[in-house]
Amino acid sequence: MNLAVATPLDVKLMNMTAMVLLLTFAALGLAAAVRWTSRLPAFDIRAISVEGQVTHNNALTLRANVAPRMSGTFFTVDLARVRAAFEAAPWVRRAVVRRQFPNRLQVVLQEHQAVAYWGGDSESRLINSYGEVFEANVGEVEQDQLPRLNGPEGQGAEVLAMYRALAPLFGPMELTLDQFEISGRGSWRARLDTGAAIELGRGTQDEIIARVQRFLKTLTQVAARYGRRASSVESADLRHENGYAIRLRGVSTLAVDGPKK
Repeated sequence: MNLAVATPLDVKLMNMTAMVLLLTFAALGLAAAVRWTSRLPAFDIRAISVEGQVTHNNALTLRANVAPRMSGTFFTVDLARVRAAFEAAPWVRRAVVRRQFPNRLQVVLQEHQAVAYWGGDSESRLINSYGEVFEANVGEVEQDQLPRLNGPEGQGAEVLAMYRALAPLFGPMELTLDQFEISGRGSWRARLDTGAAIELGRGTQDEIIARVQRFLKTLTQVAARYGRRASSVESADLRHENGYAIRLRGVSTLAVDGPKK
């Protein structure tokens, strides 16, 4: 009868230790080989392709500006740093950077689409279609006429959303919402292309829309009563509970008094 001889515990431990050491050295050797290979000159970044929206930027200039800020090879280059370098360029909203084996980078750009000026008349800031404020050369704006929006920092998206809700309401009256802002206390103000200043007060979007609709619904009638047109409005205050106050060129009138909001 054959009986299996049990392997002593100390021998098992020695075998396990040897195996662990062998695997460790193999892993270290592999890592060293990979590291050495990744640093070979053959994998140096040779080219950067720039695609996407480049209306306000020259791809050649962008590459020239970013290249000195890059370091590493195809395997070791910091893509986040490259992306940040491209996004630091004027008009660039977002950059997506990908590796292209063996030694190229592909960059796809998305530019800001300016929909309005932001801030005071002397400021060189714009607001894009996402409600994000950005710095740029306003002389490069392609549209002939953009509205000017303003408000506390961080409220660009809110101001743009309210502007987009109100601007179409003035179209049928052949009036254009030229400037629009919210004060630090949350009160909305507007200025038309005719120069008319309109106080809208505080409130939700639905509340502000309702006040503007009430104002525009009767504006033609009120102005005609004094021999004027809607474009003759110099100022309007819509903060009254049951009406609004307006000033026409050469005429002053108050329509339906009520407590202000």
